[in-house]
Amino acid sequence: WEKFHSRHCQGIFFKERRYLLKEFPELGRSNQEFTALEVGCGAGSSAIPILRATTTARVYACDLSEAAVSLTNKMGDKALNEQATSRLRTFVCDPSCEALPAWLACDACRASDFGIKSFLVSCCEGGADFITLIFALSALADLDQMSNLLKECCSVLRPGGMLLFRDYGLYDMTMLRFPADQKVAANCYRRLDGTLSYFFSCEAVRDLVTSAGLLEVELEYCCIKLNHKTKVPMKRVWVHAKFMKPDHT
Repeated sequence: WEKFHSRHCQGIFFKERRYLLKEFPELGRSNQEFTALEVGCGAGSSAIPILRATTTARVYACDLSEAAVSLTNKMGDKALNEQATSRLRTFVCDPSCEALPAWLACDACRASDFGIKSFLVSCCEGGADFITLIFALSALADLDQMSNLLKECCSVLRPGGMLLFRDYGLYDMTMLRFPADQKVAANCYRRLDGTLSYFFSCEAVRDLVTSAGLLEVELEYCCIKLNHKTKVPMKRVWVHAKFMKPDHT
């Protein structure tokens, strides 16, 4: 992924996710203060719409690729005003194999599940109200890595907070176009540039995320059979989901 983002460092390849606030209106509440963590930020395609739509929301954006994090900063500077960019913090991290930073959620806050006492001390940012996983989980090599990432994300999500998910679904057009020799495992394919793409069923997403400790709120396939702009027939399949962390208070 470092080579991929380095090749596309000008940002022309990436498009801002303008559908994001329509599909997840929770992220566009301009009159509410909240924190969002974008995991697998790429070029900041999710972070930028959130920051533009709100005036107080803070966004933390991470990626395993240094080139991606640099590109997010670059695209943010280009697309946002100074007040919005001041609410963006980026960092390099791969939550599938390492802990998210203590400045985001320290051990004490995680252990107390972000209890009220933990906020009386400026020990960390206090976790996140929302975590976005938008076409990010499918880039991992196997289900164990996906599970590790989801458990780590759950540990920094505040009680009542939500994981917002969108990714490739089974039998998406891109899956059907892969030749047999690019299949590396069940529902997983390797692109010519070496990056991976996994295609999810709703059942697989449910099993992965609920096993990490979250509750299902929405889970469905989103299908498009026609490109409305070009009128070219196409079969796109995505999985759309929302999961919530239980609030035991």
